[in-house]
Amino acid sequence: MSGPAPSQIQSPPLAPTRRPLPDRGRRQLSRPVAFATLSSVFVLFMAASSAPSPLYVVYQRQWHFSATTLTTVFAVYVIGMIGALLVLGALSDHLGRRPVLLSAIALEAVSMALFLDADDVGLLLTARLVQGIATGAAMTTLGAALSDLNPSHAPHRAGLVTGTAPTFGLGLGSLGCGLLIQYGPHPTRLVYVLLLLALVAAGAVLSALPETSTRRPGAARSLQPRLRIAPHLRADLLSLVPILIASWALGGLYLSLGPSVAVGLFGLSSHVVGGLVVTMLTGPAFLTALTLRGWPVGRTLAVSATLLLVGTAIALTGVEEHILIAAAVGTAVAGVGFGGSALASFGTLARIARPAERSELLSVAFAISYLAFSIPAVIAGVAAARAGLKETFVIYAATVVALCALALLAQRLRSARRPAIGSVPQA
Repeated sequence: MSGPAPSQIQSPPLAPTRRPLPDRGRRQLSRPVAFATLSSVFVLFMAASSAPSPLYVVYQRQWHFSATTLTTVFAVYVIGMIGALLVLGALSDHLGRRPVLLSAIALEAVSMALFLDADDVGLLLTARLVQGIATGAAMTTLGAALSDLNPSHAPHRAGLVTGTAPTFGLGLGSLGCGLLIQYGPHPTRLVYVLLLLALVAAGAVLSALPETSTRRPGAARSLQPRLRIAPHLRADLLSLVPILIASWALGGLYLSLGPSVAVGLFGLSSHVVGGLVVTMLTGPAFLTALTLRGWPVGRTLAVSATLLLVGTAIALTGVEEHILIAAAVGTAVAGVGFGGSALASFGTLARIARPAERSELLSVAFAISYLAFSIPAVIAGVAAARAGLKETFVIYAATVVALCALALLAQRLRSARRPAIGSVPQA
């Protein structure tokens, strides 16, 4: 028996709400310009989050810390982000999108200033924690604001941006930082100066963002940490959990230990290569999401999980046999699977949620993704210090392969119950 596609599910009507009142006497961005600006700010936050990755090797050399400390620095960022997702995820549904976004940008600017002043691991940990809180506050608000401003002639565009901005931004930040370290002055400072200037400009532009969310009571109550999912959304989210975990766990491995693998196992000491390791995963992910945006959800998820499995297996073989080209090709293939899974997952979530549910649902999805992004990476850092980098990479990659197989099984079971999901395009 065929069930309805997510976008066709008829939800009970919401109680009527007031539309946000226009801000009197203040010049506002047009809706298309506001949408484009929010998309750019989304990329900026993601680029800033990955910029420190190529610098970890530099910091490690300067301050003589272990792989365990390295992945702890990485994980502190995610702890701050997940904390913000749990506490601040629904705040913009009560206070409005603009004030929450401007506050997140200000906090991100503070983190850049801390990075500029960092001269030991303690300050580096503090900067990453503050950055994680700022990014967590921004991500769900950006996703909700994009959905609010989504053009009627392209109903799935907000989901496309939410699915592609993380991969594009992560690759841009990592490769850009690698280039600046290799060829620019002040390798541990310049990237943060440029990001700080970009954040100041973003804040100035977003001060003219039209408010799209009506203020409503309950802001203080919304700060209680929780992961709440409306009953009609739970089955769809649950079916996406395996592919979210598999793809983001692989991303966490590359962002935390990828540059160290390039240096320690393949002897590639160039900082550009360190940044390129991340970009080889996230670049194909971004291009794939753009290419597959018209595909049905079910087909995209199936193909993505398969390519993530195959690519990770090839990269695993390359590392185990010390074959650089296999490791590189496997990374790119896995990146294709990463991009397709992000597109289908976040595209589905953006489409099925009611306006008042968007921030909370995205908070849950991002929390799942970034828990998968961080916890395995920290375990890998501890294991690398004890068992060795190569052995750790092999076991980690094999685990991702198993998770991909589980994701394929979950989608097959879900499709058997509701085959109509496969007929809905992403955009």
